[in-house]
Amino acid sequence: MPVEVRKREKESVQGLLRRFSKRIVQSGVLLRAKRGRFYVPPLSKRQKKLSALRREKIQKERQRLYKLGKLIDEFKR
Repeated sequence: MPVEVRKREKESVQGLLRRFSKRIVQSGVLLRAKRGRFYVPPLSKRQKKLSALRREKIQKERQRLYKLGKLIDEFKR
């Protein structure tokens, strides 16, 4: 539903803008727009497994490099 605000008699543009902004916030239009802005669709089971395996592989490689002394103080967990 669109938000509509009409200018009252002797109302300044700043006052009209303030009322409009207040209506937008109260209606929840702004929240819906912000939520949809960075929407990431859910991953499938296969994609989740692959990303978990990739993270594990990278972590093991970093551990190995740290033990060999080729990775300096970055692997402190």
